[in-house]
Amino acid sequence: MAFSKEVLDTILMGYRGPDDFYGPEGIMKQLTKALVERAMEASNLRFALTGRLGYEKHDQGEKPIANRRDGKSAKEPRTDGGPINIEIPRDREGSFEPQIVPKRHEKRSFSGIPGV
Repeated sequence: MAFSKEVLDTILMGYRGPDDFYGPEGIMKQLTKALVERAMEASNLRFALTGRLGYEKHDQGEKPIANRRDGKSAKEPRTDGGPINIEIPRDREGSFEPQIVPKRHEKRSFSGIPGV
């Protein structure tokens, strides 16, 4: 997958040097957090949670089951460059299991993400 120059220019807006890229709150850490959270929204929440609950997010109609979406919870997986704080979607019964960052999972790290 290729990214357009416009997308990259937007990401690099305000870039002044390596610290802005690899620093504690640098572009790589922010981008990793945004990508992980978006991946959970796009795949896990959209397909797994919607399929499990039987309705789309923000659906105002009658719900087919009692279980509901219940906001998000914080998680701090480690990366090669330190921990990142992400928000995990959840359901009231606690039965939803995100795939990209499993809950209560022994492996709480993303390895191979350079500079993050």
